[in-house]
Amino acid sequence: MHQEKNNQTNLKIAYIALGSNLSSELGDSVSLIKSAYELLSQQSIIIDKCSPFYETPAFPAGNGPNYVNTAIKIKTALKPEALLQVLHDVEAQLGRERDIRWESRVIDVDLLDYQGMVLPDAKTYENWRNMSLEKQITTWPKELILPHPRIEDRAFVLVPLQFIEPKWVHPNTKDIISKLISRISPQDLDVVVPISDC
Repeated sequence: MHQEKNNQTNLKIAYIALGSNLSSELGDSVSLIKSAYELLSQQSIIIDKCSPFYETPAFPAGNGPNYVNTAIKIKTALKPEALLQVLHDVEAQLGRERDIRWESRVIDVDLLDYQGMVLPDAKTYENWRNMSLEKQITTWPKELILPHPRIEDRAFVLVPLQFIEPKWVHPNTKDIISKLISRISPQDLDVVVPISDC
């Protein structure tokens, strides 16, 4: 998928993960993600590349129906915080309500990486990265944390991300994505199943 935009300057590269495990009046999970693509494309965002759609178990295990997950590489002149607000606005337009972390949802649009930045700083990033699972469930960051602190834990993020950027390097650890994937258990990788092209 590629949308041409005119009058774009100072374009930055960012990577976004999208997921859905509920249907709505707007359609099934695949349709909702495609609707998110369209809404993003209306907001000073060029979708440069998209991964296939993958079916994956809910996280944590047993926490609702299976998900459809994908990832996109974008180019945008938006600053990181402005881009995050656009992502939240798209979620809201598609019916997402942010009440409980990791609940079933009609759409989830996460900013994974923006131009290789570590925000707001390495120490804050590490605090979020090392947070206990119990605290993760009940705590929301008050500021943008980049890269997304859970990237290297999640096969459903790494597999689509590797498809769109096979040489992607983690901004904080400097590990190439193939190394991160090698640390994921075969059982977790096996359940990330491609179901269709984007």
